[in-house]
Amino acid sequence: MLPRHFLSPARSSKSYLLSVIAVSGFLIHAGAHAAGTAIPPMPPNAPPAQAPAAPDWENLGTPKADRILVFKSQRKLELLRKGEVIRSYHIALGRNPVGPKLVRGDGKTPEGTYFIDRRNPASDYHLSMHISYPETTDIERAAALNVDPGSNILIHGEPNILNHEGKANLLKDWTAGCIALNNTDMDEVWRLTDDGVTVEIHP
Repeated sequence: MLPRHFLSPARSSKSYLLSVIAVSGFLIHAGAHAAGTAIPPMPPNAPPAQAPAAPDWENLGTPKADRILVFKSQRKLELLRKGEVIRSYHIALGRNPVGPKLVRGDGKTPEGTYFIDRRNPASDYHLSMHISYPETTDIERAAALNVDPGSNILIHGEPNILNHEGKANLLKDWTAGCIALNNTDMDEVWRLTDDGVTVEIHP
């Protein structure tokens, strides 16, 4: 009888290892077909799968305004971005709204070009943003008249303390010269503007 090693190739030989690898690959592929989950062939030099891009949240959200326009005669405030109106709101003005503000206590809302120079999240009027009135032209005009031009002009919400009668009066011009919105609108104006944004107030 021939020796066992004469009939079988040595397990350490290269040809034996290649045979085992080939048979294993065949069995795996055949098993996948039998289970109905054939492995799709990969094209040569296929690029690696790309992870889905993260959402661009800045583009999905409403962009911030770069200008605020106020039209006193229309009782309207608009937020603009690159010349396009992105929001529009009804406003109330000073109790004597016609004409530019000239003197402290006249009940008028200013007219001209200003900017938001600070804001107050703990305002007596829900939220408030301070307008840079008086500017140089306002000061010079008041000096020529020998009067105090006034100050503390705001864009703000509703008074924090408000009775039923006061709530009804919010539809009228009720401020001392400020620009007032309801609280929901003021929340949005606050969120969509930054300090430094230009405020143009037209008659």
